[in-house]
Amino acid sequence: MILRARILLPVSRPPIENGAIQISGGRIRAVGSWRELRPSAGDPVRDLGDVILLPGLINAHCHLDYTDMAGQLPPPKNFTDWIGQITAAKDGWNGSDYARSWQRGAHMLLHSGTTTVGDIEARPELLPESWDATPLRVVSFLEMTGVRAGRAPREILQETAATLARLSHSRCSAGLSPHAPYSTPPGLLRLSAALARKKKWRLCTHLSESAEEFEMFQNASGGMFDWLQRHRRDMSDCGLGSPVKHAARHGLLGENLLAVHLNYLARGDAALLGQHRVSVVHCPRSHDYFRHAAFPRMRLSNAGANLCLGTDSLASQRRHGKQKPELNLFEEMRQLAASDKSISPREILRMATLQGARALGLAGRTGELSKNTAADVIAIPAGTGLSNPYETLLAHTGPVLASLIGGRWAISPAL
Repeated sequence: MILRARILLPVSRPPIENGAIQISGGRIRAVGSWRELRPSAGDPVRDLGDVILLPGLINAHCHLDYTDMAGQLPPPKNFTDWIGQITAAKDGWNGSDYARSWQRGAHMLLHSGTTTVGDIEARPELLPESWDATPLRVVSFLEMTGVRAGRAPREILQETAATLARLSHSRCSAGLSPHAPYSTPPGLLRLSAALARKKKWRLCTHLSESAEEFEMFQNASGGMFDWLQRHRRDMSDCGLGSPVKHAARHGLLGENLLAVHLNYLARGDAALLGQHRVSVVHCPRSHDYFRHAAFPRMRLSNAGANLCLGTDSLASQRRHGKQKPELNLFEEMRQLAASDKSISPREILRMATLQGARALGLAGRTGELSKNTAADVIAIPAGTGLSNPYETLLAHTGPVLASLIGGRWAISPAL
C-alpha cells in the first residue's frame, strides 16, 4: 500500500510536501515525495488528500486505570491531600470498574492520535485481556508499593516478576514500576533496579514530583515527611539528599529508567540524570493541575536527559466548566507550548514521538516515518499549515482523521 498526503512529517527528517509512504508487512518500506514513490502497476494507492501524515504519538506515561476519575478531584492545596483524595476515590471500585475505566482511556488515546502508551498498571489481573481490547501498543509497568504492605520487598518483587513473566503478547509488553521513593522501601528499589537490568526490562518510577517530596528527602521535614511518619513509614532514608540522589544511591538510574515528573532538582541532579541517560517524562497538564514550579526543561535537556511527554491520569487534570478532561497528547503539547515559550513546535513533536519511543525501548521501531519502522501513522487536517506544518500540528483539536498501527487501520480514513 502507498499512502499519499499533502504533507509528511517524518520527524527524523524535514517535512515533505506532496509526500508518500510505502507500506508492506506492517512496516514502512519507503518515505519520500509522490514523484519518487510512484507506484508500480497494481500497487494499491490511498490518496488521503489535504492532510498531514505523521508518526503515531507516543504517550510515555499514563494511568489508564483511573480514566473514569476525570473531573472528580479538584486541585488540592498540597500533594499529600491529593494522595488522600485518590485513595478514597479508589476505595469503592471493583475489578469491573477498573477494566471499564482502562478501556475508556485507551479509546480516548486512540482517537486523539496516540498509537503507543506507557501505562502504570495497578491491577495486573486486567492483563492481557485489556491489551486484546485495544489496537494500541501498550507497555504496562506493573506497579509496586510496600511502605504500608507489611511484606518483605523480595516477596513483593518475586510476585510481580512472576506475573510479568506470564504475560505474552505480540503487540504489548510489560515492565516494573516501583511507584515512588516515598511509597517504596529502599530495598524494593534496589531489588527492582537489579532485576530490571538483568532481565533487560524497562523500569518506571514517579520521582521528585512535588515540593513536599523534595523537602522530605532533602531536609527530612515538611508536610509529606510528617504525614508518612504518622503512618509509621521508616524515615531513616530522609535528610540524605534530593529524591534523585536517593534514586541514584539505590541503583535506579539507568538508560532503562523512565523517571516521571522530575519537577524539583537539587544542584547536580540534572547532570546525574544525563550521565545515566535517564528518560524524563513531563506531564504538562498534571504539572499545571498541581501548580508546580516551572519545569526545569532546559537544565535537563542541556545535561543530556531524554525528554518525552505523558498525559498522567485524569485524576490530576483540571476540569473546565462542565467539560470533563480527556486523555489527549495534543492537549499536552499545547500546554507545554503555552507554559514554555523557549521550546519550538518541532522539538515538542520530537518529545511526543522519537524521544518517547526511546524512553519505552522502541527507538528505531516506532516514533518516526522512516524505512523499516512500524507503520504507526496518523492523519490530521493540513489546514493552512503548508508553510509551517509544526504550528498546524499544535493547533489541531478533535479526533484524528485516521490511525494506522502496524500497517492496519485502527481508525479508517473517510472515503
